Amino acid sequence: MEVRIGPARSTCRSAVSLPDAEGAEGAEGAECTVLRYPEDVPGPDEIREVLERPGREPWDITRTREAAAEELGLGRCPRDDGSRERWIAALCEHPRPIRRPIVTAEDGTAVVARTDEAVRGVLSR
Repeated sequence: MEVRIGPARSTCRSAVSLPDAEGAEGAEGAECTVLRYPEDVPGPDEIREVLERPGREPWDITRTREAAAEELGLGRCPRDDGSRERWIAALCEHPRPIRRPIVTAEDGTAVVARTDEAVRGVLSR
């Protein structure tokens, strides 16, 4: 399982600690690789893969009101197939607006895990 986080966010810290806590409670332990933004900057193929798993688009995982997104003009960028690669390129160059945590499981599941329940849902698969 991979967890993509922004370490300063409490939801991200919870997403990282929950697999260990669930494993300690007798559930199958989940091996967890933690990728931290902005240190572990995703490449275009990595973002495409994350988007394909839950069937999402780049604007679905973007905080468009984030200052970096506003500077990139993403809030005004069209949300269509023709603009998809522009969104992906912008998120690779400036990953700060990416919603986190994103949890990717070995079975192909990927979710923007804003709650502990969402993380548990991935762990139970």
